[in-house]
Amino acid sequence: MDRRLMTTEQKNAVLQRMAEELGGRAAAVLQANAEDLLAAESHPDRALVDRLRVDAGKLEGMRRALREVAQQPDPVGMVLDDRVLPNGLRVVNRTVPFGTILIIYESRPDVTIEAAAVAFKAGSRILLKGGREAQRTNAVLWEAWQAALTAEGLPPDWVQLLTLDRRETQAFLAVPPQPIDLIVPRGGESLIALVQQHATCPVLISGRGNNFLFVDRDADWSMAERLIINGKLDKISACNALDKVLFDEQLPELVPRVQGLLAELHERGVHVWVAASLAERLGSADWEPLDSEGRWDEEFLDYKLLVGAVPDGPSAVDWINRHSGGHSACIVTGSQAAAADFLAAVDCAAVYHNASTRFTDGGQLGLGAELAISTAKLHHRGPLGLQQLVSNKYFITGNGQTRG
Repeated sequence: MDRRLMTTEQKNAVLQRMAEELGGRAAAVLQANAEDLLAAESHPDRALVDRLRVDAGKLEGMRRALREVAQQPDPVGMVLDDRVLPNGLRVVNRTVPFGTILIIYESRPDVTIEAAAVAFKAGSRILLKGGREAQRTNAVLWEAWQAALTAEGLPPDWVQLLTLDRRETQAFLAVPPQPIDLIVPRGGESLIALVQQHATCPVLISGRGNNFLFVDRDADWSMAERLIINGKLDKISACNALDKVLFDEQLPELVPRVQGLLAELHERGVHVWVAASLAERLGSADWEPLDSEGRWDEEFLDYKLLVGAVPDGPSAVDWINRHSGGHSACIVTGSQAAAADFLAAVDCAAVYHNASTRFTDGGQLGLGAELAISTAKLHHRGPLGLQQLVSNKYFITGNGQTRG
């Protein structure tokens, strides 16, 4: 099908139909997911299993996301610039679809719905390559896409589900049997490295967290505790979860406050490492000394946390920029000047003052469903929502002008 013929009304009709199809297939989705979870119950990666789970609430969230995307303005055809040059040429810069987007993801059946919905509304054809751990769930969700597209008179191959093993995926990336304009890997560092190694088209890097929170000397301690607990425990499998905490050495009552925090984290099942910069000052047994400096660069996706101390805000910024994944970072402080300096200097896609890193999410930040959280700087950084999932094109109209 010529993608120029797909109108905004057709896109929205498919998305609304998809919400209905998911409602009608709810029992089949949950049954398929229960089978996937049973097969994965011995998997050592707890975060993977957590992301795999689909319950009635998550399924309803997928349906809500479809409706929200349908209600958003169509990002295709927006005029970014329109001018007439002195030579009479009219130059219009307008948004256009990417073309074909390949999404490779581990676990996360909701990607099959939400990420695909955003790409579809943005006018792109979607290739979905899910992990084998979610193959039953993804198959049922993909059937809903096929039914919705067919019901609205559109070719079902607008959304394709690829069933490839690792070797076949490498071959597909190296020599794609069809044109691919963008690849989005949603998963751990090994998946991202695989895609970067073998892909022959642009890759949008997304998902790696390793997020930091800095407690400044002027912080409200009760607020800092809440943000640390929420960032770490609200959802351990999320890329916006908290992994590292740095404390200002001049924080009042630093030792008893940190001891109390570590005791609470211990009670909640969090394994805490304490860096040498802080370990000598603590007497609590609810932690262990840092066993490897490499952990500063590690994304945990688990009930694990690493804490340390720094002399001041600029030192915290330097440490974060050296070790974080470029995803999210937070400062807790009552000083507007300290916050402004931190937010300007930290090199992350999302920076926070007195708020949890768990808000780095398209829906939470008002974008609706998202394709991914981009930690790259081209062509977009942060949550990749509908308005960011387009390219642009120059349309030039003349009346016989020549250059010379």
